[in-house]
Amino acid sequence: MKKAIALLMLAALSSAGIAAAQDFDHGNHDRVKHVLLISIDGMHAVDLANCIHGVSTVNNGESYCPALAALYSTGVNYVAASTSRPSDSFPGLTAIVTGGSPALTGVYYDVAYARNYDAPATTTGNGVAAGPCTPYAAPTGTTTEYEEGIDIDKTKLNGGAPGASLTDGGLNSIDPKKLPRDPATGCQPVFPWQFVRTNSIFSVIHQAGGYTAWSDKHPAYSSVASGVGPSALDDFYAPEINSTVVALPNVQTPTGLACSTIPDPGSDVTAWTNSFQNIQCYDTLKANAILNEIDGKDHLGVKRTEVPTIFGMNFQAVSVGQKLIEASNNTKGGYLDAAGTPSAALVGEIKFVDASIGKFVAELKSKGLYDSTLIVVTAKHGQSPIDPNRYVSNLINASSPVTLLSNAGFIPDSESTNNPTGIGPTEDDVSLIWLKDSSYTAQSVSILEQNAAQIGLGQIYYGPSLALNFNDPTKDPRTPDIIVTPNVGVTYSGSTAKQEEHGGFAHDDTNVMLLVSHDDWQPRTVYVDVATSQVAPTILKALDINPAYLDAVRIQGTSVLPDLNLGR
Repeated sequence: MKKAIALLMLAALSSAGIAAAQDFDHGNHDRVKHVLLISIDGMHAVDLANCIHGVSTVNNGESYCPALAALYSTGVNYVAASTSRPSDSFPGLTAIVTGGSPALTGVYYDVAYARNYDAPATTTGNGVAAGPCTPYAAPTGTTTEYEEGIDIDKTKLNGGAPGASLTDGGLNSIDPKKLPRDPATGCQPVFPWQFVRTNSIFSVIHQAGGYTAWSDKHPAYSSVASGVGPSALDDFYAPEINSTVVALPNVQTPTGLACSTIPDPGSDVTAWTNSFQNIQCYDTLKANAILNEIDGKDHLGVKRTEVPTIFGMNFQAVSVGQKLIEASNNTKGGYLDAAGTPSAALVGEIKFVDASIGKFVAELKSKGLYDSTLIVVTAKHGQSPIDPNRYVSNLINASSPVTLLSNAGFIPDSESTNNPTGIGPTEDDVSLIWLKDSSYTAQSVSILEQNAAQIGLGQIYYGPSLALNFNDPTKDPRTPDIIVTPNVGVTYSGSTAKQEEHGGFAHDDTNVMLLVSHDDWQPRTVYVDVATSQVAPTILKALDINPAYLDAVRIQGTSVLPDLNLGR
């Protein structure tokens, strides 16, 4: 009976999807025909407030983000918006585009663990070791990696895709041999869009006849095509952010920085994120893709296509501006105080992102598309701590939860800190702990409690306190056995080049900006708690597509954002 009901529901949704596609074909939309979705990674609600209203010690107290201020003047601003927990980029993006929490999507971190998968056929670029996989046999479990380590060549901007241009590897840069394998499917590799257990707005909109496009920092973030698979992305652009920095011919940032030569060659050029200047050149690649798509072309501006129904990108510059201490030029980003007063370096990154958004708006207006485009600006994650006096690099000062449990012999080898060639544990300003066996949980918690000061322990989630929001780890192969959230400011890092991190549950990690703007709206501030996961059903509602096509809406009850005039 349950199976029959499920099949009937699927048939009903499929029929409705066909009807929605017909609506798209006939253009039956009152106002919103396009949605531009932007993630400014790291951008807190207070960052938006400060840049719009001004800070007395910055820019003579005047606004330093005029483009965002203009969107704010016709937008609904959610000041109590929260991103996913954990607040890593991978679950953060997944929440925005699927509406689901990690418990539903199975996405906890870009580097996580799955008890139902086996190791990749080839060791990943970051050290997840190759291992055996026996088709249809019991899995042994493996660390899962969905970042630069699955590229064919992570040192290249195009990810090493055969025959690709300088920046454009995309899906072809993913090396299937570096993906975890699923014994239940005969040891087939698990591609990013298969790893996510729920469908996304890109799949739903594509099925409804819309044209879809997305740009992001890793080819692995083709995960946004979950549900349908890569065909759900009509246009996808993902220059590898953790590649070696190179000159970008004919690229100039909207603030006038020339990228035809490396702007900051004295920095660590092993990744674009190691420089306040180089990261702006990298982000400009994706910003230019948006401009090309507004013009009805593909991301490189080579082929004539159509203006996407849903399109967007992430900016990394603000996150770099918050975290980085660039030793090569003695420049420190971040904040000056707990009030969120930005450093000069961070102001520069915010101005760059704002100028990029200003170009998007100008191009939409020049093409006559602005009044039919809904613009959503949010962030996959925040950054913690804002207060520079609270940061503690705990691996320099003390230890971490997984370090203690690795020494006790409770951690799988692929996650262990005692594995000299491994990728290491899932620890930033949170510690996600997968044990060799869940039966070690009580002993592990006892060790952590006994060493609370050494690990900066804030709170431990396990047993019922974990299962309530993250599923029972003995039943869900993706769920950690233990989650440790440290005291505010404690980061399980040994880096001297960072002063903030993300991934945790703290307010600064999770309270991000969320602004939804349309040309004919009046400004409004909403103070009620909302979640970035509500962006997904809101986008579908705005496009006159039933939000219930999303798995997360039907299963978790994710609702449309409140107080929006969507005209439906």
